[in-house]
Amino acid sequence: MYNYDTVTEAINDLKARGFTLDFNLQTNALQCFNPDLNLEPEEFEIKEIYRFEGDTNPSDEEIVYAIESKDGHKGVFVNGYGTSADVVGAEMMKKLVDHHNQ
Repeated sequence: MYNYDTVTEAINDLKARGFTLDFNLQTNALQCFNPDLNLEPEEFEIKEIYRFEGDTNPSDEEIVYAIESKDGHKGVFVNGYGTSADVVGAEMMKKLVDHHNQ
């Protein structure tokens, strides 16, 4: 595991290590627009997780996920947590929370 001081540092290093796609959270999937991918929870693995806590502002709390699909697509997904967390379906929540708590 790597140690990063900022979200930007984590994203830049993950991209340098091949996690080049940008994933967005949908209710029950992770979506990438280039290439066009829609990954349901069983179609990807969370390889690395980095949590960042805002020093002064709770809305600065974020988690950076390094994601790899079953067919080898690698990218980054950034999500807030606590009050800034996105609303997701039960399967996606289980996948993200189970890996986050390991």
